[in-house]
Formats: sequence, structure tokens, C-alpha cells
Amino acid sequence: MYKRILLKLSGEALTSESGQPFDNFIIDKIVLQIKSIIDKGIQTSLVIGGGNFWRGRSANPEMDRCKADQIGMLATVMNAVYVADFLRQRGLSAVVMTPFAIGTMTEMFSKDLAVEYLSQNKIIIFAGGIGHPFFSTDTVTALRACELQADAILYAKSIDGVYNDDPAKNPDAVKYDTIKCKEIVEKNLKVIDIAAANLCYEQSIPVVIFGLLEEDSIVKAALGEKIGTLVTI
Repeated sequence: MYKRILLKLSGEALTSESGQPFDNFIIDKIVLQIKSIIDKGIQTSLVIGGGNFWRGRSANPEMDRCKADQIGMLATVMNAVYVADFLRQRGLSAVVMTPFAIGTMTEMFSKDLAVEYLSQNKIIIFAGGIGHPFFSTDTVTALRACELQADAILYAKSIDGVYNDDPAKNPDAVKYDTIKCKEIVEKNLKVIDIAAANLCYEQSIPVVIFGLLEEDSIVKAALGEKIGTLVTI
């Protein structure tokens, strides 16, 4: 069982089949799992992508990359505020931290304050990326995990681990039970971005990549049970 984790969720994971940005049934299942690991004493923080609202320049290929990334940062803030309130409804205390000021809606990121909140069993949702364009939510996940000295990063994805090829295109793709972080970079497997993989490698933070839709997948990953693919150093 890990003592301190950082859970990465995609924005698409929150989306309903009808195309609405939020599926309350799915979010509630995620929140109940988070409550379960908090009750076990595991300090938990989150990063949530913004893909349910915005996918880069897909809406306008001619758009300036910096502006497109800024919209993406704001999308992650909306997701964070929504999930934080869902956590509140389940009796949990959550704080949204951003690298830039957004009035009274969020708190400015501070490592010391974040560690203090975690010690109080509060859940921290890191939103807004690192506050600058050209960096993905994978990167900020790895960065915050390094800053907080997390025991592991848990990546909840639409597929159930790391494969040697795209399983959606290649039915013979082989799943790895374990793989070294360096191999992900060398083989260009694209399960997490290269900057994030390098940070995890340099700071010796293990990563668990698993399928979100598997029953109790977040709880299993947080408890260190065998699930998905373990990315080792």
C-alpha cells in the first residue's frame, strides 16, 4: 500500500455517452473509490485533464498554440472545481490549487501548503497545468509528484495498461505487466509523454498505468495490488 499517491484522470473519463462534459454516475464511482483510499490513510492528490471540454487546436487548426493551451488550462480548472464539489458532497475535503490566481475560486500552488493539506487528509486537485503552454497534464502530474515526493503516480486510462502496439489497431498487441520507464522513452510507446517519463525516471517515482473502468481499479492500484502495467525505474 502506498502512503502518498498522485492520481491522473483524463477529462474524457468524466464525459457522458450523450456527449455532456460530465457523467455524474462515473464521477461518483471515482469519488467513492477516492473516499475508500482516503479512509485507509493514503494521502491523495489529483490531476484531471481537460479533454471533455477542449482538445488543443482541434476546433481551429489555425489557432495560436499558446492561446489553445491556455484554454486547455482553464478547462482543467473547470473539471477540478466540479470534482472538488462532488468530493464535498461525499463528505470529503478538497482543495483546488493552480499556478496562477483565479480570484477566490482556487488557491495558489505552494508545496509546503500542499503537504500540510495532505497531512490533514484533504484531497488536492492540481489544475491549470504548470501555468505555461507546451506542457501537458502528464508533465504537471510528474512535476507535482516529484515536488510532493509521492510514492507513486497512478494513471487511470481507457486501456488497461501498456502494450507494445496500439491494441485498438493491432489485435496481436502484447501487454506488459512491468516495463522500465527508460523503455517507454526508447520505444516511443506514447502512454505518457516523454517529459513526464523522464521526470519519473530521474526522481525514481514508479508509475502504475491501468484501466479506469475495471472494478475498483483505483483502490487496487493505490493498495499496490497487481493491476495494469507497473512502470519501474
